[in-house]
Amino acid sequence: MTTKLQSADLALDWRQLPPLPDPIGFAGPFAGTSGGALIVAGGANFPDKMPWEGGRKVWYDTAFVLDRTNGAWRGAFKLPRPLGYGVSVTTRDGVVCIGGSDAKQHVRDVSLLSWKKGELKCEPLLPLPEPLANSCGAVVGKTVYVAGGTATPDATNAMKNFWALDLGKRGAKWRELKPWPGPARMLSVAASVGKSFYLAGGTDLAPDAKGQPVRTYLKDVYRFTPGRGWKRVADMPNPVVAAPTPAPLAGKTGFLIVGGDDGSLSNFEPKSKHPGFQKRVLSYDTKHDRWSIVGETPASRATLPTVEWSGLTVIPSGETRPGMRSPEVWGVRATTD
Repeated sequence: MTTKLQSADLALDWRQLPPLPDPIGFAGPFAGTSGGALIVAGGANFPDKMPWEGGRKVWYDTAFVLDRTNGAWRGAFKLPRPLGYGVSVTTRDGVVCIGGSDAKQHVRDVSLLSWKKGELKCEPLLPLPEPLANSCGAVVGKTVYVAGGTATPDATNAMKNFWALDLGKRGAKWRELKPWPGPARMLSVAASVGKSFYLAGGTDLAPDAKGQPVRTYLKDVYRFTPGRGWKRVADMPNPVVAAPTPAPLAGKTGFLIVGGDDGSLSNFEPKSKHPGFQKRVLSYDTKHDRWSIVGETPASRATLPTVEWSGLTVIPSGETRPGMRSPEVWGVRATTD
C-alpha cells in the first residue's frame, strides 16, 4: 500500500494544562469527561526504580478530576481496584472504561465513571467477551468499537478481535464483528470520523526462539464503515505504536497521529539515555486518502488516552520514554485554513 503525502494547511495550537497532582505520572490511565469535568484515573508507573534497574511496576486505583482548564485537580478519588492499559471513551452518560490490566492479569471489566455533585461514581457495565488490554477504541454514532490488544500479560501474540457495543440500546450485548484484513495488533490508534471507524498502526507480536514476544511495528491503516465493512487506506509515512488514542480530529474530515513510538529506537542503549519517543505529528485526510506531516508535538507521549474537552484534545500524562512517565497534561487544537 502506497503512502500518500501532502503538506496540509493545518495549524496546531498547543497548550499546557495543570499537571496531575502526582510527581511521576502514569502510563495507561483511563480518561474522559463527565459533568463538564475532566477525569483521569488508574494507570501504572515505576515508583522506585526503572525497569532496567529491577524496578517493579505498580498499578493504581487513584482518580483525579479537573473542572476547569485553569483550575486545580481534585482527588484523590478511587476506582474499585487498581487498573490501567484499557480503553476509555466519553459518552453522554460518562466515561466508559473497557478492559485493562492489573499486576496479575488482564480483565473483562467494563465500567462507567461519572462526576455528579462532587462525587465520582463507578458503575459496572456488561463485561467484554474475553480479557483484554493494550487495545484501542472509539465511538462512532452511538456504538463503541474496540480493536486489537492482548489477552494476557505474558502474551506472545497480539489479538485480531473487533468488538462493538451499541450504547443506544438498552440491554445491548457486545458483538464480535469481522476484523480488519491485515495482521493482528496491539497498541494501535483508533479514530472516529463521520460514520467510520479507523484503525492505524500498532504492533504485531510473535515469539522468538526463546518464546519471548518480538514486535513488528506497523504503519498500515484500515477503515470500517457499518454496512460496508473494512477497506485498507493509505499507509502512514512511518510505523506508529502506542500513540495517544482516540486520534485527535483535524477539521471535519481528518485526524491526527501525535508522536508515539516508531520503533527506530527500540534497541537503544543505554536505556537510561533514551532520548524519548518521536515527535512527528501526522495528519490524515479521509476525503482524499492522504497523509501529511504537519509539525511536531512539544511533548511526545505513548500509552495514553485522549479526551475532547473545552475545545481541546487533552493528552494527559503518559510515557515520555520507556519506563519514564510525566504528570504533565497538554491540550492541542487543530485549525484549518
